[in-house]
Amino acid sequence: MRQPGCLMIKTKRFYWTIAITFLATALLGLLAVNFSLGEKQIDRRVPRLYASGEPQFQRAMGSLLGPGIASGNQVEALINGDQIFPAMLQAIRGAKRSITFETYIYWSGDIGNQFAAALADRAQAGVKVHVLLDWVGSGKIDADYLLSMEKAGVEVRRFHKPAWYNLARFNNRTHRKLLVVDGTTGFTGGVGIAPQWTGNGQDSDHWRDSHYRIEGPAVAQMQAVFMDNWLKETGDVMHGEAYFPALSGMGDMRAQVFSSSPSGGSESMRLMYLLSITAAGKSIDLSSAYFVPDKLTTRTLTDALKRGVRLRIIMRGKVMDAQTVRAASRGGWGPLLEAGAELYEYQPTMYHCKVMIVDRSLVSVGSTNFDNRSFQLNDEANLNVFDNAFASAQTEVFEGDLQRSRRITHVEWANRPLREKVLERLARLGVSQL
Repeated sequence: MRQPGCLMIKTKRFYWTIAITFLATALLGLLAVNFSLGEKQIDRRVPRLYASGEPQFQRAMGSLLGPGIASGNQVEALINGDQIFPAMLQAIRGAKRSITFETYIYWSGDIGNQFAAALADRAQAGVKVHVLLDWVGSGKIDADYLLSMEKAGVEVRRFHKPAWYNLARFNNRTHRKLLVVDGTTGFTGGVGIAPQWTGNGQDSDHWRDSHYRIEGPAVAQMQAVFMDNWLKETGDVMHGEAYFPALSGMGDMRAQVFSSSPSGGSESMRLMYLLSITAAGKSIDLSSAYFVPDKLTTRTLTDALKRGVRLRIIMRGKVMDAQTVRAASRGGWGPLLEAGAELYEYQPTMYHCKVMIVDRSLVSVGSTNFDNRSFQLNDEANLNVFDNAFASAQTEVFEGDLQRSRRITHVEWANRPLREKVLERLARLGVSQL
């Protein structure tokens, strides 16, 4: 005969089992949602209907990516921290009405302190200052920086700070690097706010990167990109002349600023690259800090090589912050090398540039890496500049980096040690999250 106490214990165990099973199922469900892409992905080759120099190419880019291509812009390239940070800080310190700033990495260090002080000073002077930091990317920020900015009146928000009710979006980070001052001057590119980006790329502690200053009508598009994530995070709609003033022409460059996000338009960035590669007729020069293309993108690149397009890619060398990504990248080089791509690894320091130049007519710059994380999982933003002179100037910068890089031949890649091949195969198992 069973004792009542035994029955009670078994009953409790039964309910605990149900509870644990329910929690485990819920967590697995959250993970499934977290790591799924949600929207349908491009899964077929984009047909080549026009060349990059034809008007239809720009019409397609303007229509499919969202914002139209605006005339009357001026874009200036800033090379490494010695040029980038003084220009950004000067713009912040000269702000009269508004500052909107969104970035992925914001860490401690002197440069972080300088930005915090400049933003706080402008807020105290009555300028409307809004700062959106990614919760993961800003994990190393000094809490005193946040406190000093908030005390001065800066509105600081952390993008996708985890909570029990929103764990499913944890894998969606804002990787955008946007600074807009008074609605008239914008900055974007690859830099984070950290000591590694200071200096002139002179050693392994100071990274090689590029950032870009833009003036003209396309700045309003950049501001709109910031406003989209600010609205998602705060629910506040910011508009008016302080943020969107009337913008006159500042130059003769045609440009657009567009964005992508898993919550809407997740394929925009990947589509832009596929369209541009497909339209290329002569050359593609790609600076890519994280180069891990999927099968479709690899096929699109090899198709370009087969029709005679010269493809040159500069990637990070041994100085890097993510060995797994490097292994996953190297594991997929075979088809490109066989088709004639020129692959290079930058030698002096960590290479963090994100630039694509097509036929010396289109330059695409911004926060986007050439990998699935940027194409599908992160919030990204790019500036496209359609200008031959600007593209030629950026090609010169690219070729300067090329001189500091080492070319990887197909023979060298094929004869790499077995240990490396095994590690690369393992790394590529997680390519969808890299």
